[in-house]
Amino acid sequence: MALHVVAARTDPALFQLPWSTPLAEWDRQYVVPLPLGLSRHVVRVVRINHQFLAVKETEETIALREYDMLRTLQRLGQPAVVPRGVVRGRTDIEGNPLPTALLTEHLHYSLPYRTVFQHGLRPDQVPALIDALVVLLVRLHLAGVYWGDVSLSNALFRRSAGGFAAYLVDAETSEHHPTVSDALREHDVTVGIENIFAELMDLQASGDTDVIVDGFEIVTQLGDRYHALWDELTVAEEFGNDEWYRIEQRIGRLNDLGFDVDELDVQAESDRVRIQPRVVEAGHHCRELRQLTGLDVEDSQARKLLNDLAAFTAHGGYDDEDRETVARRWLATVYTPIVEILPIDQRRKIAPAEFFHEVMEHRWALSDIAGHEVNIFDSARDYVATVLPDRPSDTPTLS
Repeated sequence: MALHVVAARTDPALFQLPWSTPLAEWDRQYVVPLPLGLSRHVVRVVRINHQFLAVKETEETIALREYDMLRTLQRLGQPAVVPRGVVRGRTDIEGNPLPTALLTEHLHYSLPYRTVFQHGLRPDQVPALIDALVVLLVRLHLAGVYWGDVSLSNALFRRSAGGFAAYLVDAETSEHHPTVSDALREHDVTVGIENIFAELMDLQASGDTDVIVDGFEIVTQLGDRYHALWDELTVAEEFGNDEWYRIEQRIGRLNDLGFDVDELDVQAESDRVRIQPRVVEAGHHCRELRQLTGLDVEDSQARKLLNDLAAFTAHGGYDDEDRETVARRWLATVYTPIVEILPIDQRRKIAPAEFFHEVMEHRWALSDIAGHEVNIFDSARDYVATVLPDRPSDTPTLS
């Protein structure tokens, strides 16, 4: 069988990779030493025309199914790696068949969980890592996606305003349904609890991290937080017909959690009102920021940037001006100049929005010490000089 590439966009450079050689034997001419999570498959990251692609060897039917599933997740707007193609029909120089290869885009500024633990994770940040996985699982379930193999190993994590955002990286067992049944949702939660407990115990036993975690407490937290978030997003709420303000309160709580209500079912009877979210979509803050500024960032980062924009509006006396106009002024006079203080050779170390967030945190710390508000540009320069050199990179081998 001739080499066959299935891809949404075919880059001719793909054919220049050594497909007749087992992936485990590819050398540094092709492989980029980026950190990878644990996998039962051989996985490597390669560079093609200044792009980084993850290549995974697997069976042909599995590769094609996962490619289709990742394209579905992309169409649904879910946080997952972007599929680039499937290479099948591979043979070695003697004509012996080689595994099919699945290609996905490497997610910039992302890290596997073991690397997160090895590079600067504080014990108090472990719950934020689990919360990120919970939000990912809830988002998938709301979109009708059954994960099938919930684990830390099957996700990648980006730092996001002091927390994390999780992305699905392995969709081998995932399925898309009109809705995910309660039984399938609970199965996902149960599998996640079992897998994550084992991963945390293995991580501690390996000595790869100094972070001490209580595995039982963490997996209990996963189940509790999943059910609490799911209920907040989906459960019906009843109140008296003189309490219509509670609709706005419910929507406000969902917005605070980073979700928009696209459809709300309201049933009013003689003395009671029943409301239930029908269509809930994640990304409330990042959509708002993107509309105002064009910036495309994680939702937690967007929330912090919107807060800074609100402070800029109030302090500058711009309350009577059009919000889009003020946002453009903030972008031009605050955000962009601050981001440009980040040295060019350090820009692979930290995402621009995360840099801005950490500069703001640093400014608050400096202001607290000084007893007065420290200029944000002075804070950014001080951060670059005193904090950034020792900050773990979010792309460790490329900094």
